[in-house]
Amino acid sequence: MHNFLPYAWFKGRCVPFAEATISVATHALHYGTGAFGGMRALPNPADPNEILLFRADRHAHRLSQSARLLLTELPEETILNAVTEFLRANRPTSPSYLRPFVYTSDLGIAPRLHDIETDFLIYGLELGDYLSPKGVSCRISSWTRQEDRSLPLRGKISGAYITSSLAKTEAVKSGFDEALLLNSRGKVSEASGMNLFIVRDGVIFTPGVDQDILEGITRASVIELARSMGYQVVERPVDKTELFVAEEVFLTGTAAKVTPVWRVETTEMPSQRPVMEALRERITAITEGRDPNFEHWVTRVRLDG
Repeated sequence: MHNFLPYAWFKGRCVPFAEATISVATHALHYGTGAFGGMRALPNPADPNEILLFRADRHAHRLSQSARLLLTELPEETILNAVTEFLRANRPTSPSYLRPFVYTSDLGIAPRLHDIETDFLIYGLELGDYLSPKGVSCRISSWTRQEDRSLPLRGKISGAYITSSLAKTEAVKSGFDEALLLNSRGKVSEASGMNLFIVRDGVIFTPGVDQDILEGITRASVIELARSMGYQVVERPVDKTELFVAEEVFLTGTAAKVTPVWRVETTEMPSQRPVMEALRERITAITEGRDPNFEHWVTRVRLDG
C-alpha cells in the first residue's frame, strides 16, 4: 500500500492527488513517450520547516535533457520551482520519494514526437528503504539491456523500462530480489533500476557510460565521493565472472541509495564490506546535511517560504 503525498503538481499548479488524472487515451500511456526523474526528500530533523533534497540540480538537469530527447523543452528552473511549490503544499514529515514526469499528453493514436502536446507533473509518496539495507540477492537476467542505438539511454525514458520490469519479475519469481542485466556485448550493464559497482583488490570498478547504462546521479556521486576518500575508481567493462570473485558488489540509485549484494546466482559474497559501508555512511551523512564538505550537494527548501 502506497502512502501518496496529498497533493500533486498537475497542469501548472498543486491539486489534490486524486484530482491529478489523465485520459485513458493519453499518448504516453500507449507509446511510452514520457521521461521521469526521482528525488529523495528528507525532512530536516533539526528544523521542521526545512526539506533536504539530494542533488536536486543534477536531477533537474537530467530530466530537462530527457525532455529534449522527447523533442520538448522543460527548463531546469521550471522543474525546481515546481518541486519547491509541491513540497510547500505537501509539507512531508517522513522521508519521501518525488516522481517528476514529462510526457506526451495528446490524445492521438499515431506514434510520434512531432506536432504533439506535452505536459509535466509531479507526485510523491512516503518511502523508506526501497531495497533491504542488509543486502539483496541477484540473478543474471535472461533479458538483455537495450542499446543506445535503439533507445535514447542517456535519458530516463519511460518506455525503456519494459525490459527492467521483465527482468525484475523474472528475478523475483525465481527466488531472487533483483536482476542484473548484461548488454548486447555480454558485459554487465546494470540492475533493473540501479547502477552496479564491484570491489576487487581494494579497487572500485563500475561499468562505464559506454556499457549502455543509465547515467545515474547516485552513481556519479559515489564515484566522486570515493575518489575524495582516497579510493581508486575505474570505469570499464565488467565481465560476468568478476561478479563471482569480487570482494564486494553493491548497487546505487536514488530509491536504492547504496545497497549491498549478498548473493549473485548461487555464489555468496563476503560478509565484510568495508568499502561499501564507508561510502554508504558518508552518503547518508551528506543527504542528512551533516557533511559540510558536500553541503553543495544538498538543496534546502524552506516550507515557510
